[in-house]
Amino acid sequence: MSVGSAEPPSIHDERRSYKVLKRITIFAFVAVAAMLPAAAAHAGGVTGPAIYVNGTVFRTVGTPTDFSRTKAPENSFDTIYEFSGAQMNVATAGPGDAGYNGGRWRVHLLGWNSTYAAAVAAHDLNGNGVLDTNAEVWGALADAGASGAQDLGVVKSFECPLIPYHG
Repeated sequence: MSVGSAEPPSIHDERRSYKVLKRITIFAFVAVAAMLPAAAAHAGGVTGPAIYVNGTVFRTVGTPTDFSRTKAPENSFDTIYEFSGAQMNVATAGPGDAGYNGGRWRVHLLGWNSTYAAAVAAHDLNGNGVLDTNAEVWGALADAGASGAQDLGVVKSFECPLIPYHG
């Protein structure tokens, strides 16, 4: 069809336009679908097994909170010990514990005097292959020898709930 022509579009032009529109629509759906996992990761959501509280496994809900500059009193937070992927982290309190602060956390990074395996071998009191209770973590922190651990300080302050895990 020429410019300025009064001829109606041919069936071939309509089919070509339909195919282009179809491709654009499919591309848009694929692009949106590809972005969903990233958006979900940033939004948080209920996790699977995530943290120990005195040997009990809890899950949580990721939240985008940051309390590092709130100047809130230390006693308004409970402690989470960060194991840097060696095992699930350990919280010092949870729902039902006296003094539990409702999910306000100061995360303390742990370092090993020699290795994580040495700390577990010396301080895993219940023999389950991890440090999952306050007594086990505090035992490793009190041990200045090769099988001990060090509290490297607070690396994060935030809020998230603990939800019992029934898996």
